[in-house]
Amino acid sequence: MTQFLRKNLILILTLAAFLAVFIAAGQGMERKDFVITLLRGLSVGSLTFLVASGFSLIFGLLDVLNLAHGTLFMIGAYLGWTVYVRPDTFVDVLTPLALLIGGFTLSALWTKLSALLPASARTNKIFPWALLLVAALLAFTVITRYPISSWDTENFSQAPGSYSLMLDQGAPLAPPAVSFDKINPALALLGLLLASSLGAFGLSLFGQQTQSPKLTVKEFIPFGLLALIGFGAFAANDALTAFLTGLSNNWLFLIALLVATLSGIGLGALMESTLIRPLYSRPIYQLMLTLGMSAIGIEVVRAIWGRPEFVMPKPDIFSGSGQGCPATTLAAWWDKNCSIVLLFEGRVRVYNEIFIPLVGILVLIAVWILLQRTRLGMVIRAGVQDREMVEALGINVRRVFTLVFALGVGLAALGGILAAPSMGLSNAMGESLLLNALIALAIGGLTSYPGAALGSLLVGLLQQFMIKYGQIGIAIPFTEIIFKPTPPIVPASTVLLMVIILLLMPNGLLGKKE
Repeated sequence: MTQFLRKNLILILTLAAFLAVFIAAGQGMERKDFVITLLRGLSVGSLTFLVASGFSLIFGLLDVLNLAHGTLFMIGAYLGWTVYVRPDTFVDVLTPLALLIGGFTLSALWTKLSALLPASARTNKIFPWALLLVAALLAFTVITRYPISSWDTENFSQAPGSYSLMLDQGAPLAPPAVSFDKINPALALLGLLLASSLGAFGLSLFGQQTQSPKLTVKEFIPFGLLALIGFGAFAANDALTAFLTGLSNNWLFLIALLVATLSGIGLGALMESTLIRPLYSRPIYQLMLTLGMSAIGIEVVRAIWGRPEFVMPKPDIFSGSGQGCPATTLAAWWDKNCSIVLLFEGRVRVYNEIFIPLVGILVLIAVWILLQRTRLGMVIRAGVQDREMVEALGINVRRVFTLVFALGVGLAALGGILAAPSMGLSNAMGESLLLNALIALAIGGLTSYPGAALGSLLVGLLQQFMIKYGQIGIAIPFTEIIFKPTPPIVPASTVLLMVIILLLMPNGLLGKKE
């Protein structure tokens, strides 16, 4: 015990100082204000944690600084909004998306076929680029003619914000009907499969495969699942659209959460296997690539959903009002689905201050169990400590890398869809959360999962307490001066906290010395 105290003396003193500061901060405000501020801090900390934890996992095992992580958080929000507000668009997109991704899941097949090519074709630098160009042109030709029900960012009455507003008021807009009048359906499906296969085959030619991989049935399962989804969604398009449109907001929101998270996982796996993997030995190229992907992602979002900000309506279970609201007990909230409950006479928003922190805690526990109680978690933790040793044990490190990158992006996408009803959707939402996440990681420890949770909690609490004291002011002792922190001080306070922590503990609160 004595040895533990000596070893962690600075950490214990620092955490004790934080606790004393927050207790002192609570003495300067009413109990209801303190509880609400505390819950809001937990909410911001939970969203920050979902981004920071994924970033920490990726950097800890892969040594990849994914600067596109904030953009992927934003993309998760917009994808979730599409499923929730425009399920018809989601169903229309399922077929082309599944078929375009399908070819990339057959990497073992394409690698084996590339090994059968003549040496001149494998070493030819023009051939793979030609395949990629043909695949891109074919995909562009089909997608621009494929009927997808969408919105019009140039027309205010048909813009995403209008669809959100009308849905929130209980009078959703009727989307325009679309049909196959520009391309034959069979040609469209075959073209998508061909474009995906050519693109994946072209990318396989850039790799330096020393031996031909063994093909098993397991290698074809992902492609089979995607093909089933694609052709199934095509055959049952109208029925599936009618089913989703007829669901309650609560079920549709759960589907949006699931789709956004799975989309993030799939996008992360695709990014790692096609773009990040060839650059593991080139860290500068990784930074340039992920930074470029971030900029491209923002422009893609602007082109599809537009630049204006808009809010995603909350599910019915979190948006009740009228007689019986705000609720005074959980039973009353469940009965009336009130958007606000009274806690210590304070008005607490159920979605923002209760649901989001609850999801954050559940994710924290789930990922901790994954890391500490499963074989995959053992491999991940061992890989963080000694990657060469894991490779020497015969473990498929490449597949583990892909899974970790996919998990990290999936957590960011989950954070995005959770944030959409609380903070709204904007092209800059990812950048602000990524900055918060990086500060939280620096405070808690870059490669420490518990550190990501602790740092995110401190960042969220500090920001919300500074915002609250900006309203009520801080009485300066022995004077009559009331100091009210201005908005620019809120982010500056977290940076100052990071600087102080790094001066005391260069590896962060829970970081380990390299």
